[in-house]
Amino acid sequence: MSETALSDFVLLTSRTLCGLIAGVFFAYAVSVMPALRSMDDATFVSVLNRINVVIVNPVFLVVFLGAPAASVALLIWERSPWAVAGAVLAVVTLVVTFAFNIPLNNALADGGTRAAFENPWVLWNVVRTLTGTAALVCLLRV
Repeated sequence: MSETALSDFVLLTSRTLCGLIAGVFFAYAVSVMPALRSMDDATFVSVLNRINVVIVNPVFLVVFLGAPAASVALLIWERSPWAVAGAVLAVVTLVVTFAFNIPLNNALADGGTRAAFENPWVLWNVVRTLTGTAALVCLLRV
């Protein structure tokens, strides 16, 4: 594979994976969490705990970890401001998830309450949706 073909492949991969992960987080923001908002506390906790188990699968992990990895790898060939911003935003999306959403998920699984979980989780999901979408937009400018 030529250098140009490899760089084009990494760019396409980073765009695709960033779009997919932003879409996952967007789907939570506009459908999953609004649907669960009307559920009783026991159902809310049960469903979210189940989702948090099921989502940790090979396909999701490739997309979730691959988006920032491919975006950073793109910097080998492309150091434009758009590529740098896309890589930074993709990494920020990952960091927000690890720093805020996953600890909240774990606390809920360990017997935490909906009241302590819902509003902060929704807020941080909006943040990572915005950073993930912004990463894609930047990469589309490369």
